[in-house]
Formats: sequence, structure tokens, C-alpha cells
Amino acid sequence: MTDTIFGKIIRREIPASIVYEDDDVLGFKDIAPQAPVHVLFIPKHEVIPTLDDLQPAQAHLIGKLALAAAAYARREGFAQDGYRIVMNCRENAGQTVFHIHLHLLAGAPLGHFGAP
Repeated sequence: MTDTIFGKIIRREIPASIVYEDDDVLGFKDIAPQAPVHVLFIPKHEVIPTLDDLQPAQAHLIGKLALAAAAYARREGFAQDGYRIVMNCRENAGQTVFHIHLHLLAGAPLGHFGAP
């Protein structure tokens, strides 16, 4: 496991507010939330630095992250009100931890990107 903060969370070396876990995915609350609900979903067994580094044989991981986020949204009761999932790729897009992850944002109207 690459030694990122996410690797340390997976190994339980540092605390996190874990809200979802299955065999392949870990979900935990973001420490700097951008919405009332802001949860990160990460793959537990493969460390891929950026979405751009993802290989065709690893494409299933993105589906697992998305399915985990959707399951969490349904379980917590905000799926029908709507939620956003976001993946940032590299520094200029806002990626700060180089272990691919999906952000789930919900709990308030989120607006539209690029709206005047």
C-alpha cells in the first residue's frame, strides 16, 4: 500500500469517521467538507494515483466506488433529493491525495457549475 493518508486510514493507523465499508471500498467523512454531506470513497486494495493512471483492467474500480456511493446515499435517505459525485484528476483540478477517490456531496442544493 502506498503511504498516503488514505493508505493510513485503510490500515487504521490514523482515525477517520468511517461511514461505509465493504470488501473493496472504504467510505469516510471528508475532514474539510464542501457540503453538509461530504464523503470520500476509496478503493481499499489498489492504489492508483490519478484517474489518468487507471488502466482498462482496473475500470471496475470506478464502478465499485460509484455503486458504494449510491448505496450510501440510499441508506442515509438523501438519494431521492439528489447528490453529486466528483472525481478530481491532478493538482489543477483540486486533487490533493494521490490515491483515486470519489467525493459524494449532498445535503443542500449544490447549484450548477459555470452558472452565471
